[in-house]
Amino acid sequence: MNPIRISMAGALAFALTSGSASAADYPAPKEADWVTRDFRFHTGDIMPELRLHYRTVGNPSGEPVLILHGTGGSGANFLTPAFAGELFGSGQPLDASKYFIVTGRGAQIGRRSTGPLSEARCAR
Repeated sequence: MNPIRISMAGALAFALTSGSASAADYPAPKEADWVTRDFRFHTGDIMPELRLHYRTVGNPSGEPVLILHGTGGSGANFLTPAFAGELFGSGQPLDASKYFIVTGRGAQIGRRSTGPLSEARCAR
């Protein structure tokens, strides 16, 4: 067999196995919503319902870690192999057996971003 083909096959096998080995297993995330009624802002505006969607990973008795983002996205990217697979597994920096990881997003109605406050959603 051609030595170049053997080298290429070995490099490909290494790349495929090392990528999957680096993303560790971690506990399944749990999702929930925290809801409060008649939320009053410092401006005096009142939102009839404020809903904060969040996900948790790990044991609630572990040391809490809050991970937030500043985008309009759902925060699901925190649970991808490239992020959670590199941080939340056994022996990793945010080992879910030691930490209680909470990921969330900003204020919203349902699971969508609310954007700027509007008269339709807020009363004074």
